[in-house]
Amino acid sequence: MVKISIVIVNYRVKYFLEQALRSVRAALTVHPMEAEIFVVDNHSQDDSLDYLTPLFPEVRFIANTENVGFARANNQAMELATGRYILLLNPDTVITEDTLHEVCQFMDTHPDAGGVGVKMVDGNGRFLPESKRGFPTPWVSFCKIFGLSALFPHSRLFGRYHLKYLSPDKCHRIDILSGAFMLMRKETLDKCGLLDESFFMYGEDIDLSYRLVLAGYNNYYVPTPIIHYKGESTKKGSLRYVRIFYEAMLIFFEKHYPHYSKGYYLAVKFSIFFRAMLAAAHRIVAYPFRSRGRNEKRERGEWYILSNQPDRPAGLLPGAPRYTAIESANELPRAGKRSPLRYIVLDSGWLSYREIIGTIQRNCHDRNRFLIYNPHAHVIVSPKEIYTRP
Repeated sequence: MVKISIVIVNYRVKYFLEQALRSVRAALTVHPMEAEIFVVDNHSQDDSLDYLTPLFPEVRFIANTENVGFARANNQAMELATGRYILLLNPDTVITEDTLHEVCQFMDTHPDAGGVGVKMVDGNGRFLPESKRGFPTPWVSFCKIFGLSALFPHSRLFGRYHLKYLSPDKCHRIDILSGAFMLMRKETLDKCGLLDESFFMYGEDIDLSYRLVLAGYNNYYVPTPIIHYKGESTKKGSLRYVRIFYEAMLIFFEKHYPHYSKGYYLAVKFSIFFRAMLAAAHRIVAYPFRSRGRNEKRERGEWYILSNQPDRPAGLLPGAPRYTAIESANELPRAGKRSPLRYIVLDSGWLSYREIIGTIQRNCHDRNRFLIYNPHAHVIVSPKEIYTRP
């Protein structure tokens, strides 16, 4: 019997997806289990499928002729899945060799679990608060929209949106499973239904998590770490993101809180619109300055390559900078507030994904930036850019 069905939706992120698939392959090699992997391509109109199909013969690729959205694309694969557990995984993630084993073992020993989420960190090791969230009830939504959750993030009264009063290093019952890594039982989905396709992108994970709880299950956060580059495939700085995200919040509110008065509903709708406009204005004003700052810092930065063949990734570095080859992360100088910006390239052909994620977490600092070298494709993947042959 198939233990786990892994579903990934792709849209124009072939190198991120290749990295994710290689980490999944490594996990299934170290801890063998019966698995099936689906990749649904949402009409990327690039060479994603031509490039990836021969590299991953164990993967079932589904090519859509249009972008049908995150929910519909995932549902296409879930309708075909036969695994005891179904994992929705973003293409811009990296898991460790232990991740699948640990979350499946947790589900095996917790029959009350409807689903499990994990500890997500960004490409530079910072904890992502969307790893554990509370349901956007009217009160929680009010606190989020009007900034109370940001002002009092650790308050059990005002801070339920990101549940920051719960330790990210301990297991907890939570409300929402992130769609970037969402492990569920197939029998539970047969009972509760799949993703609601009213949500084109964002909000469908909140809705499904809510339905799991309504059906009598518990959702859990397990602190096994993965990398989630958080938006490389969705361009979170765009106005389109702002619009879709807040529209998704409104769809959820209309669906699950229809009994509220029309006046209250209009107030929430106006609040969401107002918050969306503020977010959009902030992105427009701040984006040019952030871009210039990154470029200036990169010119002054120091490069380190953690590899047994440093010359190979060095050939991909922008501007052919000088670099320091190291064989252990312990050789990195300790970062301080006035340290130069450091770009640290980690070779996934030499280090395990467990070692890569551990190194990034232990050396997480404002002055450190991490990149992962894929020797199979001869590319470097970073949170913001892909470095390939000229």
